[in-house]
Amino acid sequence: QVQLVESGGGLVQAGGSLRLSCAASRLAFTYYVMTWYRQPPGKERESVASINLHGIPNYADSVKGRFTISRDNANDTVALQMNNLKPEDTAVYYCNARRLIGADNVLNYWGQGTQVTVSS
Repeated sequence: QVQLVESGGGLVQAGGSLRLSCAASRLAFTYYVMTWYRQPPGKERESVASINLHGIPNYADSVKGRFTISRDNANDTVALQMNNLKPEDTAVYYCNARRLIGADNVLNYWGQGTQVTVSS
């Protein structure tokens, strides 16, 4: 069974940093686009940052210049370095693995989430 296990969440003051990590198991990691999502309290889940098969990142405008996504294909992990955190970054952060097979078959897996709380 595929597993995505996030770690690294916690409580931090505004302006501080956290590093999230997601360890994947039982999937062909190099074939998956890896994405960090977050869900703030009372709001919908949103994409924060993704990294494709070639290691090219993409970021939401709200985190550009502050967050960095990276992947380690040798260890099947993806990380999210979060700097200059703001109270509005408070959310549950989820790791997602997505792979397109053929024209319309998508494999999609989620981690259990890790809480990030930024105090003002």
